[in-house]
Amino acid sequence: MSLKKSTTFRIGNTANGNHDDSSSGEDEYEVHDLRDRIKSSRGSRFNLIENEFELEVNRRRFSRQTVISGLKDLSRGLVIHPDNRWYRAWEKFILIWAIYSSFFTPMEFGFFRGLPRKLFFLDIAGQIAFLVDIILQFFVAYRDSHSYKMVYKRTPIAIRYLKSHFIIDLLGCMPWDVIYKAVGRTEVVRYLLLIRLSRVRKVTAFFHRMEKDIRINYLFTRIVKLIAVELYCTHTAACIFYYLATTLPAEKEGYTWIGSLKLGDYSYSHFRELDLWKRYTTSLYFAIVTMATVGYGDIHAVNLREMIFIMIYVSFDMILGAYLIGNMTALIVKGSKTVRYRDKMTDLIKYMNRNKLGRDIRNQIKGHLRLQYESSYTDASVLQDIPISIRAKISESLYKSYVENVPLFKGCSSEFINQIVTKVHEEFFYPGEVIMEQGNVVDQLYFVCDGVLEEVGIGSDGSEETVSLLETNSLFGEISILCNIPQPYTVRVCELCRLLRIDRQSFSNILDIYFHDGRKILTNLLEGKESSLRVKQLESDITLHVEKQEAELALRVNSAAYHGDLYQLKGLVRAGADPNKKDYDGRSPLNLAASRGYEDIALFLIQEGVDVNAADNFGNTPLFEAIKGRHDRVAALLSREGALLKIENSGSFLCTLVARGDTDFLRRLLSHGIDPNFKDYDHRTPLHIAATHGLYLMAKLLLEAGASVFSRDRWGNTPVDEGKMCGNKNMIRLLEEAKAAQLSKFPDCSQDVTDKMHPKKCTVFPFHPWASKEGTKCGLVMWIPHSIEALIKTASKQLKFPHGSCILSEDGGKILEVDMISDGQKLYLVNETN
Repeated sequence: MSLKKSTTFRIGNTANGNHDDSSSGEDEYEVHDLRDRIKSSRGSRFNLIENEFELEVNRRRFSRQTVISGLKDLSRGLVIHPDNRWYRAWEKFILIWAIYSSFFTPMEFGFFRGLPRKLFFLDIAGQIAFLVDIILQFFVAYRDSHSYKMVYKRTPIAIRYLKSHFIIDLLGCMPWDVIYKAVGRTEVVRYLLLIRLSRVRKVTAFFHRMEKDIRINYLFTRIVKLIAVELYCTHTAACIFYYLATTLPAEKEGYTWIGSLKLGDYSYSHFRELDLWKRYTTSLYFAIVTMATVGYGDIHAVNLREMIFIMIYVSFDMILGAYLIGNMTALIVKGSKTVRYRDKMTDLIKYMNRNKLGRDIRNQIKGHLRLQYESSYTDASVLQDIPISIRAKISESLYKSYVENVPLFKGCSSEFINQIVTKVHEEFFYPGEVIMEQGNVVDQLYFVCDGVLEEVGIGSDGSEETVSLLETNSLFGEISILCNIPQPYTVRVCELCRLLRIDRQSFSNILDIYFHDGRKILTNLLEGKESSLRVKQLESDITLHVEKQEAELALRVNSAAYHGDLYQLKGLVRAGADPNKKDYDGRSPLNLAASRGYEDIALFLIQEGVDVNAADNFGNTPLFEAIKGRHDRVAALLSREGALLKIENSGSFLCTLVARGDTDFLRRLLSHGIDPNFKDYDHRTPLHIAATHGLYLMAKLLLEAGASVFSRDRWGNTPVDEGKMCGNKNMIRLLEEAKAAQLSKFPDCSQDVTDKMHPKKCTVFPFHPWASKEGTKCGLVMWIPHSIEALIKTASKQLKFPHGSCILSEDGGKILEVDMISDGQKLYLVNETN
């Protein structure tokens, strides 16, 4: 693999506040300018990178106070960013002293009782360096482990350091050699030297950075680390072995492992007089062969203390050996998390180099990979073996507060919120990243947990305007997803953000179930955007979508009623669907259920309180639909519930029905109380038509239902006259018999006998039909008299409205004759001057 190494300083994602140790190897294959700035996809320059030579001060300046509120107590030079170039140089410098201190401290503890002059000054220099490092730690920003945000405030930085390593670091800088001599060489004081061993954590951090640096071979890094661990352990053990020998008086040196040692002709009986490096080499040899358990018996424990320490040491060596073997195995298997990160990063760099991707997208890809590596505690794979019910509870405890407090979901049910929470995924984004672009099709909905984003409107000339800032408990992408329109604004990250994401399909599936909540969401969307939308046509788009959703919901309810799906219909209604909502033809679910003869559907809708007399655009009521479809059980159910048989132009309809000869339909209509004396435009009754065409059975049905043989049409002919002109003897006989029966019943019969046989009633109100309903009076139900004057007189007297002189219909039309009044019609008594 041929890769070009960077020839300039690495600045990477400095502005992001990323303290990721892996960042040292992320930009090594690209040439970076020190003051390069990331460009957005629309050409806007967003300042993400600060000069590495400067200290961190107010890194992100925005016009809104909410963005800078976290940095308002800072002034230039007070806080050091961990990626600052000079601080990183200081880290390398202090690393050298940490290595020296980590290896020299055990040696000082075991081999020296007071340091020589040269080593003393070297030790003092090292402690001064560590004291400076302690002071710097109070000024170095850090990344919060929970919110994953950089903390730049001095107080939290100081408290964090005080609670962690401050005490140990401060004690490690104490001049213990001077104190040891000052207190009369008290042996207990020398044990405090071991506090300095805590500085080995800086060496560990160094190896951790090396492991993630893809410029360095991972196998080489791991082997070097394992060798360092082994050498450090044996070095420390060697110093302790020698220390155990020196704690005995000089006269008892022969009772120690080194004092009793004799190799060939050489004796170590006076080992204190030997050269330092010879003593150290012997001790190191003893530690190594003991750890490897391959000693030949030439060096062994002599006294009880040495036996106890060797037992402890060998037990520790078994653990250390297992650690070394396990790590070597992991190198062969390549199953560690770091290896997977390095392999993925290498593949990504190959891909980006091969396709010559720009620096913007390179930084975004690398940043997301680092975030995925560092924030793996949020990875769904961690919970994949946990039952889905427990995972749902975990999601509710972690994310519910962020979702339910979103203004768009105001008033939504807790069940709906829980469904949303269980479907979201957590993601992180670096500053400067464009999550959504204006005009694009969006298929994701995002909730803001932490951080700040901005909505940017981009004009036709490329100019930008910040529309709003998105903070915690905000969301974006809702307009595009809910209204099925392109994204109206570009959404860009201002500071490191933690977001929750749900895809469009999952969100739509939840809305399909919770219709009532979906309608509330659309209402909240319209109300929330009314005052803040810069482009006003979005309001009409949202309104149109709301109406579309309502129409689609009505269609689904009507479809369930039409197909007899009671289960689905109950689910829709209980989820908030309106069972009275009509479709494009004005048909309610009850109209459709009655026309199809679904008794269970009709019964459910009646129990839900629907209007049993709701007419469609053609004037058909549910009862009429049931009768027309010959569904007698449904018709009987509707009749029991007070349904009325209202037919527009009833006279013409009945006359046409008789002329068509539909006896069965006519019988059903008559059985449900339709008046057989309704007239058409020529004042002809159905009996006129039956007599004219000689329809004997039709005429008989009509007469049995109370049809009058004395009713006259426009030309003054009665059904008897029509029957005589037809010449049907059976018809003539039937009509004559009916005439005789009706005359016997009404002996003082006149030409308005029909009205006596079937009197009509009306309801009269003492106010204008267009008057406001507030303060109106009750009406009067009365039989219709034979003249309009009698109607006005009777109504005025009963309603105590002496000024009434005119009768109006519901449409405000003046009624001149009582023949124009239909049965059950609402009338209005008014003063004609008004």
